[in-house]
Amino acid sequence: MKPVDERRIHQLFEIGVWLKGAHALIECIGGILLYVVTTDTIASWVNALTQEELIEDPNDFIAGYLSQMASQFSVASKQFYAFYLLSHGLIKLLLVIGLLRGKLWSYPASLVALGAFMVYQVYRYSYTHSPGLLVLTVFDAIVMWLIWQEWQAVRRHMAG
Repeated sequence: MKPVDERRIHQLFEIGVWLKGAHALIECIGGILLYVVTTDTIASWVNALTQEELIEDPNDFIAGYLSQMASQFSVASKQFYAFYLLSHGLIKLLLVIGLLRGKLWSYPASLVALGAFMVYQVYRYSYTHSPGLLVLTVFDAIVMWLIWQEWQAVRRHMAG
């Protein structure tokens, strides 16, 4: 690979990893918030946010859906999502730190972890049909490709 291409891929790699780190931090914050905020508080926040829209249009799909989901949000669901977000975020933060520091273990570990997350996201998509999951999965695939390219470059430089 030409040095210019390698440098460009490295820049894209760093941007992708920083974005994954920001996403991981948001997941950690969301997980912690879910642990400390009660389901009643979540329901009241959602109701406050959707109340005006539902008064204006009682058939509003998004506001109605959010309001219904908040009213049915159980403690068990809250704990699952809190654990999922926090563990997912912490794993990604650890990997991001390793990648940004150039730790060799972090390249294959990141590929395995992102691959596993992608499999789960596709599985969840089969139930939810959420476009956000597709966008996240495509982004993860791009980041995986960049990690692979960066890992190959690091290994070439170590051998040379």
